[in-house]
Amino acid sequence: MDRFAYILRRLVQAIPVLFGVTLIVFFMIHLVPGDPARTMLGVHATPKRVAALHREWGLDRSVPEQYWIYLKRVLHGNLGTSLFYRVSTASLITGRLPVTLWLIAYGTLLSIVIALPLATLAATRKDRPADQAVRAVPLVGLGFPPFWLGIMLLLAFGLHLGRLFPVGGYGNGFVGHLHSMFLPALTVALGISPLLIRSLRASLLQVLESDYVTTARSKGLSERRVLARHALRNAVVSTVAVLGVNIAFLIGATVVIEQVFALPGIGQLMLNSIFQRDFPVVQGVTLVFGIMVVLVYLATDVLHSLLDPRVRFD
Repeated sequence: MDRFAYILRRLVQAIPVLFGVTLIVFFMIHLVPGDPARTMLGVHATPKRVAALHREWGLDRSVPEQYWIYLKRVLHGNLGTSLFYRVSTASLITGRLPVTLWLIAYGTLLSIVIALPLATLAATRKDRPADQAVRAVPLVGLGFPPFWLGIMLLLAFGLHLGRLFPVGGYGNGFVGHLHSMFLPALTVALGISPLLIRSLRASLLQVLESDYVTTARSKGLSERRVLARHALRNAVVSTVAVLGVNIAFLIGATVVIEQVFALPGIGQLMLNSIFQRDFPVVQGVTLVFGIMVVLVYLATDVLHSLLDPRVRFD
């Protein structure tokens, strides 16, 4: 089976997953107490106005009927209209999606920049002080929740140390995005990199003791060349899977990080929509999150097959 057919098959397999996401989220949201019409009207809520909004938004119909209408709209690319903002849900999501994608990509890049040299240093100096110091990093990083770590970074680099970085916002232009998103991305990276360091260090230690590395050394190749051309390429294969899983978890964690750093992404949009009982927006953002997770796992499998020729598509 060629690569295109493999990707196509994975996409087809993702359809039941996405259908399950829409089904579960739709009914779980409707179990949340509260009336969106009363929330929207506030102090002006009267039985007549509430009933009118119920008819306008279709909330006077049965829950299965509401879900069927929602599913048909999704299949036609219509995510509905926001009950709170009174605009299309798709326009809200597309306007905020770049912020979330920036955060995920930037955080992933920083985690690789942090993990790669530290794991290499630890593996090449096994049981030495440098190795012991690097091995302590995952224990420290995994012990701090992201929201606490983000607040500490804000206090340190946004307030006390000369205000090196802004305490919130997305910035303007490419350079502005890099500057404004550094602390949120660093928060993401400090949560991911400990796992990458442990995984890559263990893989490197195993690869450095293999026969083909010994053969490369016996041919007179320098240690740096052996590490770059033979060890790292093979050790990184298992770490790719670890990175893919953590990026998938990161997609959901953006809700907290965006709230801490006041980033106008879809994570913050989802959290605000939950409090506003804005069902279409919550469902639309959750569907987008589900699609992103499926695409991340798909990209991880394809990249794994490219790095490891032993992977077969059949």
